[in-house]
Formats: sequence, C-alpha cells, structure tokens
Amino acid sequence: MSEMRGPISKVRLQRRVQFSETDAAGIVHFSVFFRYFEDAEHALWREAGLSIHPEESAIGWPRVAASCEYRRPLKFEQVFDVTVRIGEMTKRTIAYIGEITSNGERIATGIWKIACVNRLPDGSMKSADIPADVATRLKPSA
Repeated sequence: MSEMRGPISKVRLQRRVQFSETDAAGIVHFSVFFRYFEDAEHALWREAGLSIHPEESAIGWPRVAASCEYRRPLKFEQVFDVTVRIGEMTKRTIAYIGEITSNGERIATGIWKIACVNRLPDGSMKSADIPADVATRLKPSA
C-alpha cells in the first residue's frame, strides 16, 4: 500500500475504444463495459493508496451482483469517460455506481457489489469484515 491520501469515494477515467473491444460492426461488445467499470474501480482503490489484490493477501473481493443499462453504443476510436463512485459500504460489502459518458451523453450506467472474504487454504471463501485500513480509505459518496 502507498501513503494515506484521505478517504476516496469517486474517480473518473478517460479512455478511447480499442479495436479489440469491438464486434464486426465496430461497436463495443456489451461485456466490455464491465471491464471499463472494473478498471475505474481499481483506479479508485489506487487513488486511495490501496490495491484490491495485494500479493499474498488472505482476503479477496468477489463480485456478488452486477448489472448494466445500455443507452447508446460506443464505437471504435470513440473517446469516453468512466466514473465510478462508492454508493454504499457495509461491514462486509461495497456497492458501486458507474457511469460511462461521451461528449456529455450518457452511454451506460452500472451497479455492482463486492464482498470481502477470507480465502481459506482449501480454496473456499468465507465472508469477512472489511479491514479497517480499507474502510478508512474508501467512503460512500454523499
């Protein structure tokens, strides 16, 4: 982990659609939107001085729910913004709200929830409380 920067609740990234993210019509495949959201989620953690997957960590963060509403297509070479904010944090879960926009137009909105788990030696997982250092560096947005 890096130095403490204060609690973070939101991050925005700017991207350009890559050819490998599109289908034969040059439109971004629906599944790629989740990758955009996840990239921004990880940037939020980095901005808070954290990593969602530090080496040799005993905890994990599986997705327990995810949905996306698509409003407009994204096309090859199109520039867009991905904004992710923490909507809610409980003792054991973090819920995110994501938005993808281009030139001020809403392209898609997503919501997803991750749970904190202990990774057990047999490969299974057990629900766990969010570590204090994570809880103090991330906060729900107002």
